[in-house]
Amino acid sequence: MATFHSLLQMIDTLHTEEDCRVYLENVRWNGEPVCPHCGSISAEHYKLTQNGEFKGLYKCKDCRKRFTVRQGTMFEGSNLPLKKWFYAIYLFLSHKKGISSCQLARDIDVTQKTAWFMLHRIRHNVKDDDAHFDDMTQMDETYMGGKTRHHGKGTQGRSLKDKTPIFGMVSDGLVYAQAVPNVQRKTLFPIIEEKVRKGSTVITDELNVYDALDGSYDHKKDSLRQARLCAGRVPHQLDRGLLEPDKTGYKRHLPSCEPEAPTEILQGIRIPLQHENANGH
Repeated sequence: MATFHSLLQMIDTLHTEEDCRVYLENVRWNGEPVCPHCGSISAEHYKLTQNGEFKGLYKCKDCRKRFTVRQGTMFEGSNLPLKKWFYAIYLFLSHKKGISSCQLARDIDVTQKTAWFMLHRIRHNVKDDDAHFDDMTQMDETYMGGKTRHHGKGTQGRSLKDKTPIFGMVSDGLVYAQAVPNVQRKTLFPIIEEKVRKGSTVITDELNVYDALDGSYDHKKDSLRQARLCAGRVPHQLDRGLLEPDKTGYKRHLPSCEPEAPTEILQGIRIPLQHENANGH
């Protein structure tokens, strides 16, 4: 599978819809189409033409059902050209702090609603719930939601009335974050125990909920100044780098606004293929 290290390189390689379809077929099938209905793998599936031209529609030689390379992927049910999907994925993965639906809409010439739908599917498909952290890991929490209208009279800080807490971890380019109901020990510890190897080094702020980590991890509490000097390996204040761009978003959108997957996203584009059951364009 070709890996693209710049947008220009990808545009030069995938500049037509046919190029994009063939690329996706090679990524998924490696020369032998797989029927999503019966699982039949064969290079002998029938190629159906439209006005004498083959555009990627197959008919299974075994179950006789039709299928395309989009079925079972994030592109299923969408009429958007694969070219725009690929561009959107590259732009999403290339922006360290993410990209807004308004910006994406301008970049690939779609409506803001369509761009939001695309970003929702991309975020869903690039997240990796099986990621594990076994090195030096920084943990932090932040709160997202609308600001209080009357300063000094409404909820502030860690109030959950108008804000949703987000818990995140980062280590050597590996990132994990999720919306949580609260930042109590009973909520955070199951996540930490599932994702972080016991005995590894974890760095947190001075919130006392993390005190119980001392028994299972090499737990270090760092103030702002100390964390900035922490060997240069762990970026400080996860909320300022990973989470801050979405803080002005509406609370109702938070569950779908997950950050990039735990993957080295700057090493080149990777096309995520898991299908999300969602209605789309």
